[in-house]
Amino acid sequence: MNRAPPGLSSNHLHDNVREGDILAVRAPSGHFHLEPGNAPIVLIAGGIGVTPILSILEATLARGETRAVWVFYGVRNGSDHAMKAHMQNLAGAHSNVHLHVCYSRPRPGDRLGNDYHHHGHVDISLLRMTLPLAPYQFYVCGPRGMMESLIPALGEWGVAESAIHYEAFGPASLPQVGAARRSPAPPTAEPSATTLNVTFALSEKTLTWDGRDSSLLEFAEANGIRVDSGCRAGACGACETEIEDGEVVYDNPPDHHPQSGRCLLCMSRPARDLTLRA
Repeated sequence: MNRAPPGLSSNHLHDNVREGDILAVRAPSGHFHLEPGNAPIVLIAGGIGVTPILSILEATLARGETRAVWVFYGVRNGSDHAMKAHMQNLAGAHSNVHLHVCYSRPRPGDRLGNDYHHHGHVDISLLRMTLPLAPYQFYVCGPRGMMESLIPALGEWGVAESAIHYEAFGPASLPQVGAARRSPAPPTAEPSATTLNVTFALSEKTLTWDGRDSSLLEFAEANGIRVDSGCRAGACGACETEIEDGEVVYDNPPDHHPQSGRCLLCMSRPARDLTLRA
């Protein structure tokens, strides 16, 4: 894991965790997983987005599936090329796996045809040039630039929305991607310009919302209220919480749609006085 200067998790791991330490982690959650079926799949990763993409690839192969799997992985150069030998071994051992690695800024020692297959980014032109015609299911995970260009481009290419599965990492990337493909998700209401009361029923606290926090999740954490959270970007559903009274508003539609009467704390703000079961 690379250190991200403003990040909490990456800095904690670099500063405090050592090889051999045992960490308690939450089980995987969210909607980004392989859907059942026989359609060929295209797995597209950028940078650390290879993490869930590799899991999907390994799960597919572990089940003995023989459908075609196309893997496109984009990084800057060999210094950022994660799981290189492992992915090459998987592709070499399974004839249905087609691996394509792109370096956008290769180093002098990086060898085209050996370390990587294409100079540039994973984009729609590469996909159209490489993929035979077939009813693919696409799975995409990458940084903001990749997601904002590639997801709409797949739709413009004629790929059905139901065949495009994606997960963007970081709160800055997901809303722009989701907003381009989805209408605003309910519940919606105009936020109040005045201060509001937010009651956390289980914690037995009523607090004043003044709009300085960007989300109810940040508001809860700033006031010492323990709530579950995960991606903090509206994708995993870990922070989904029951609304006992009131309404919330989303500045951007979340990728994970909560059940009726519930909201995602990481993406929502109160629209009026609010009571949450938290």
